[in-house]
Amino acid sequence: VATLKDQLIHNLLKQQQTPPPIKITFVGVSAVGMVCAISILMKDLADELALVDVMEDKLKGEMTDLQHGSLFLRTPKIISGKDHNVIANSKLVSITSGARQQEGESHLNLDQHNMNIFKFIIPNVVKYSPNCKLLIVSNPADILTYVTWKISGFPKKRVIGSGCNLDSLGVHPLSCHGRVLGEHGDPSVLVLNS
Repeated sequence: VATLKDQLIHNLLKQQQTPPPIKITFVGVSAVGMVCAISILMKDLADELALVDVMEDKLKGEMTDLQHGSLFLRTPKIISGKDHNVIANSKLVSITSGARQQEGESHLNLDQHNMNIFKFIIPNVVKYSPNCKLLIVSNPADILTYVTWKISGFPKKRVIGSGCNLDSLGVHPLSCHGRVLGEHGDPSVLVLNS
């Protein structure tokens, strides 16, 4: 039978346990990736922020800018690297990397280029952060979200795509009373809510 002292010590130790740190990683330091990273920092949503990109000069520049700005933020740790081990133990991995769309090129033409990139990225994410959630922003987002789900083997609820959220009519989100259906870009169709 546990004594009162044992119960009090047990309860005290339970209360002192701190939750694991929240680490969010961005794969790709494009303009979209950096805006997302800055938003995460400004809202104090992570204990640690990680950036991964193959373009080392750009990665170093963005990392330096974030570190200088972090003096005014609460996120104590910002790391970066070209190697995917930087992803380790992330709760959320947002993928914004991929080939750039050329002038006149449809989003669907990006398919093969970006699928090949994802065939390299996704297994590394699974290897280093097998319990994370994935947020796919790269284009074409709906197709790459499906590809990510298949490659990762994660449950559907852990692979999220921005999809057609990027399509906009220049209207404030609270004033929108419709949905965008179909492929991101020219083939999408706006349907009003009834």
